[in-house]
Amino acid sequence: MSESPVVPARHPGIYLLPNLFTTAGMMAGFFAIISAFNGKFTEAAIAVFVAGLLDGVDGRVARMTNTQSDFGVQYDSLADLVSFGVAPGVVMYAWALIELKAYGAIMGKVGWAAAFVYTACAAMRLARFNTQVGVVDKRYFQGLASPASAALMMSFVWTMNDHAIPGSSVSFIALGVTLTAAILMVSRLRYWSFKAKPESERVPFIWIPLALGIIVLLVVDPPRVLLGIAIAYVAHGPLLTLWGMRKRRERPAA
Repeated sequence: MSESPVVPARHPGIYLLPNLFTTAGMMAGFFAIISAFNGKFTEAAIAVFVAGLLDGVDGRVARMTNTQSDFGVQYDSLADLVSFGVAPGVVMYAWALIELKAYGAIMGKVGWAAAFVYTACAAMRLARFNTQVGVVDKRYFQGLASPASAALMMSFVWTMNDHAIPGSSVSFIALGVTLTAAILMVSRLRYWSFKAKPESERVPFIWIPLALGIIVLLVVDPPRVLLGIAIAYVAHGPLLTLWGMRKRRERPAA
C-alpha cells in the first residue's frame, strides 16, 4: 500500500503579512492626524497618500499568499476609516475649516460639522461596501471609494500648501470640497473600480508612454498632478452613471 504524499501545512504566521501592511497604513493615517496638530499639512497629506499605497498592497499580498480572512477584511475596513475617514477630516479642519469661525460662531460650528459629516460618510461608505461584497458588479464602485475621496481632499490641501496659499483664504472652497467628497461617497454614482481582470495580458502600446508621462509629471509636480488625477476620477463617476442610464434606456428599444 503506497503512502499518500504529505502536504506541508502553511505556517499560520504568514497571515501576519497582509495585516502588517494594513497596520502600517493605519499608522500613516494616524501620523497624518498628528502632523495636522503640529501644523505640518504637507506631511499630513503625503502620509494619507502613503496609507493609500499600503491599502492597495495589503489586499494583493493576501490574495497572492492565499491568506485572506474575515478578520483581515474587517481590520482593513477599520484601518481605512482611520486613514481615509478620520485623518482627512481632521487635516482639512485643522488647515482650513477651523478658519470659518472668523465669520461667526455659526460658521465655526459649520466647519467642524462638515469635517464630521465627511468622516461619518466615509464610515457609511465602508459599511455599505462590506455588505455588498459578492453582490454588486466588481467592475464598479457604488459611490466614490473612501481612498479616492481622501485623495481629492489631501491633494487639494497639498497643492494649496505647496503654493503658499493659506487655508484661511480658501476656507469656503475647502468647505465645498469636503461636503462634495462626503456626498459622493454615499451617492449611488458608479465609479470604475479597476478590479476587473483584463481580457488579455497584452495592452495597447499607447499605455506605455502614457504611464511614463504620468510618472514624470508626478516627479516634477506631484501635488498638482495628483489633484488633477483626483478631479478627473471624481468627475468620471457622473459621466459613467449617465452613460449607463442611456444604455439601459436604449436596450429595450433595440
